[in-house]
Amino acid sequence: MWKIILRRVLLMIPELVLLSIVIFLIAKLMPGDPFTGMITPQTSPAQIEALRVKAGVYDPWYLQYWHWIVRMVHGDLGMSYQFKTPVGSLILSRMGNTIWLHLLTLILSYSLAIPLGLIAGRYENSRLDKGIMIYTFVAYAIPSFVFYLLGVWLFGYKLRWFPTSGSVSVDVTGTLGYVLSRLDHMILPACLMAVLSVTAVVQYLRSEVIDNKNQDYVKTARAKGVPEKTIFTHHIFRNSLLPIAAFLGYSITGLLGGSIFIEQIFNYPGMGLLFMNSILNRDYSVITALVLLYGTMTLIGSLLSDIILSLVDPRVRIE
Repeated sequence: MWKIILRRVLLMIPELVLLSIVIFLIAKLMPGDPFTGMITPQTSPAQIEALRVKAGVYDPWYLQYWHWIVRMVHGDLGMSYQFKTPVGSLILSRMGNTIWLHLLTLILSYSLAIPLGLIAGRYENSRLDKGIMIYTFVAYAIPSFVFYLLGVWLFGYKLRWFPTSGSVSVDVTGTLGYVLSRLDHMILPACLMAVLSVTAVVQYLRSEVIDNKNQDYVKTARAKGVPEKTIFTHHIFRNSLLPIAAFLGYSITGLLGGSIFIEQIFNYPGMGLLFMNSILNRDYSVITALVLLYGTMTLIGSLLSDIILSLVDPRVRIE
């Protein structure tokens, strides 16, 4: 198994190289350059031109790409022209906020999706099943930013149950107060994301339960007189949850991917908000670093899904 995992990791290297080339070229195709936003009435064209020459803007693209990769391998992600700080430090300062937000979202999503999927599958074609399916269809169809704006308006401004911006209150004191304030700022965005993100898990788990209900081992257990509750708990429930573990790897990817819409709407200082602000300000160093990070985490998530599924289900082997 370890040899196959090592082989998969080695195969990720050319994928990452190709991904980095695509990201670099797309960033270069964006209009303007990072120095465009630095132009003021007091800035002379000669000063901007000197900065462009120093940064290698006029070098061939492959030479610029090579210099970018060499610096990145050495841990130098460049300098953010917007924040005047190293990109690596900037991303690390925002990464914690995004990880905690999406970790809470992941817990809430699975806590909601697993019971709904099991109920819908066990009571197939019942009113409960139809109601859950209607919910998943609506959650899948509604635009996320519209749902988030409605949530902010209702629970943030109308009812005033939760804060609507930031990650912690400025007047908080003490460790416990800091933790409670952070949790208070994360509950509403995490709940809103969880409500919309359960659709795939619910529908997949429902299908697994229905499929396992019709398997021969379940029919044999019923023929032997095993109680229906025992059949569902010890056979259908366990076997239906195994494939859901494969989703965990992709879900972990979302921990660093961030959510642009939710962080933008709540002005939450995470990686999603940083990514959007970098695009608006043409901060190429931050854009390329974040997109490459997202792509890398997607590849790692795919690998983790295969590993987790092979560990929880002995019948599955990575090939």
